[in-house]
Amino acid sequence: MHKVQLAYTLAPERAAERALHHPLLALLAAVHATGSISGAARRLELSYRHVWGELKRWEAELGQPLVLWAKGQPALLAPFGEKLLWSERRALARLAPQIEALRSELERAFALAFDDSAGVVTLFGSFDEALPRLRDRVGPQLHLDIEFTGSVAALAALNDGRCLLAGFHALTASKLRSPTANTYRGSLKPGRHKLIGFARRAQGLIVAGGNPLQIGSLHDLVSPALRFANGPRGSGTRVVLEELLAAARIAPTAIAGVERGERSHQAAAEAVASGAADAAFGTLPSAQAKGLHFVPLAEEQYFLVTLAAHLKHPHVLRLLDTLQSKAWRGALDAIPGHAAERCGQVLALSRVLPWWNYRKAKHGKDPR
Repeated sequence: MHKVQLAYTLAPERAAERALHHPLLALLAAVHATGSISGAARRLELSYRHVWGELKRWEAELGQPLVLWAKGQPALLAPFGEKLLWSERRALARLAPQIEALRSELERAFALAFDDSAGVVTLFGSFDEALPRLRDRVGPQLHLDIEFTGSVAALAALNDGRCLLAGFHALTASKLRSPTANTYRGSLKPGRHKLIGFARRAQGLIVAGGNPLQIGSLHDLVSPALRFANGPRGSGTRVVLEELLAAARIAPTAIAGVERGERSHQAAAEAVASGAADAAFGTLPSAQAKGLHFVPLAEEQYFLVTLAAHLKHPHVLRLLDTLQSKAWRGALDAIPGHAAERCGQVLALSRVLPWWNYRKAKHGKDPR
């Protein structure tokens, strides 16, 4: 079995390529995309001779054919080459949040090493496509150190003092005894915690391109033949799905694969793209990144949370300035399925989340 070695580079800015890069997989992806050795060479800005030589060298080392090619015919990946490329894409999709967290940790370390005046804001949060973009925008004097985790774990990290900010997402019009209220009530206390508006985003079903199975609602998932990929336990996405299923009066156990937990929206989308699942639950950008169809089912709010005592922290104030800027709101609105709703505004728990109405909660009445 071949082992994996990781490496990284230092550069003034990030390259547009993938977070992790392997030269062989880059060659295979280029051949797959262009259908020729010469096309792959042009795409990678390499010589034909180099690309051909590298493919032959790797075939000899791995003991398997990688490319099927005949004069005058398009170049195709051999079955082993296709499997290699699929395996890497699957792994990278599953590990995307962890890769981003690792890169963030390295950047934080070097930011401190190269600039003693650089401030650091540590954020534990559920993955959202906007957060890496925000990290790139707040620099260079402020570094956003992000660790991607589930919403429940993010709030626990805030309460344990391991971060200045936490990021979680939820349906806001939830009932008093809803899955949302039951999950987050114990972690959020009015007066102690303050919500910071970030974004409104769509969640829905991710299905194959063109939606060949004609999946249009949660009720369509209730079929023994349909394979579903769920979010991991402790994730905000799983809580949202549980609440939508409860509202539709669908027992989770009626959906085949509902207990199968993928690590992220990207991993769930990759499960559908690879044919390992027929449907998943996630965000629009995750579906679009894999060329899949998206069926919107709900709009939720993504919040940042901090302790009231941290609102005057100079780094938090600087971050709030960025969130409230016109440029950032425009960038956030440009992300598919996202809208900059009350971005950067400090919000009271009891006003934004109806299940935090103390008077009604005390008497056991439903706020809706």
